[in-house]
Amino acid sequence: MRIVFLILISLTLYANNILTNYRINGITNVQKQMDFELTKDKYWSEYIKNIDTRFGYLESNLKILTCNKNKSTLNLYVKDSTNSYILQKEYSAFTGEIKGDKTEEGDLITPIGIYKILKTLTKENKLDSFYGPLAFVTSYPNTYDIYRGKNGHGIWIHGLPSKEKRDSFTKGCIAIDNQNIKALHNNIDIQNTILIIDSNEVKKNISKNILSSILSELFIWRYAWLYDDIDGYLNFYSNEFVRHDGMTLERFKKYKSRIFRKQEEKTIIFNNINVIPYPNSKNIYQITFKESYKSDTFKFLGDKVLIVKIDKNNKIKIITEK
Repeated sequence: MRIVFLILISLTLYANNILTNYRINGITNVQKQMDFELTKDKYWSEYIKNIDTRFGYLESNLKILTCNKNKSTLNLYVKDSTNSYILQKEYSAFTGEIKGDKTEEGDLITPIGIYKILKTLTKENKLDSFYGPLAFVTSYPNTYDIYRGKNGHGIWIHGLPSKEKRDSFTKGCIAIDNQNIKALHNNIDIQNTILIIDSNEVKKNISKNILSSILSELFIWRYAWLYDDIDGYLNFYSNEFVRHDGMTLERFKKYKSRIFRKQEEKTIIFNNINVIPYPNSKNIYQITFKESYKSDTFKFLGDKVLIVKIDKNNKIKIITEK
């Protein structure tokens, strides 16, 4: 009871401090104070302590497809009523003939990475019968693929030919039998499903300490951006940084410095945040979120992707973004 009492006192004092700040300085100062609170590791550690983070920190994905290429399986995980990811189905799958990670068109390799499902193809879309009754189009090449110079296209999850034989491998796609591809279609919404492909088992039970540090760092980056701290903002960018459109770090610094000099009042809100360790890599994470940005001269509402490298102190360095 004593601990509960002390916590209640602490919360009351904190609320009173906010009210006093608001009474004296107005809402803008309170907002800045709250934005600063979001940068603290302590807040994020407490926030995620009871969240299922076996695949990372996920706000917007209710279902996850994982592909183990060596085991030739495609697994479907679904959030249950307790918001835990439960294995719903394991499918036998065909993958590319050649092992490793895809780098170029025609190399017969299934890529390793994190992908969205962009759309569904059926016979109504003139899908060739070789791919079975339907196919899911993935987002290969993604932002990190492009950063690393990968090329190629047309990586799908699809069915099997109904009237002809096929090899026991694909040219780079993931193929499951036709009954299963139909069942999968009925069991997922492509808007809230991601695909994670790895050579072996997809990483699970991700460290909450690392995730809370990354989330804290993400909001420190946002705080610097929001309050025009150009040095603090640019310090998050790696010397290896190249933007998705090819903009180098030096050009990016000049571009951002011009914008920051305007000293515009702005709002920056992040929703649907996902932080996932990148398969087959060390200390690389993909961060995605829905960004709402509004200033006097510019507005943006859309998807944002950051690929970050984590150092030994769990600090992030952005190596590419879109």
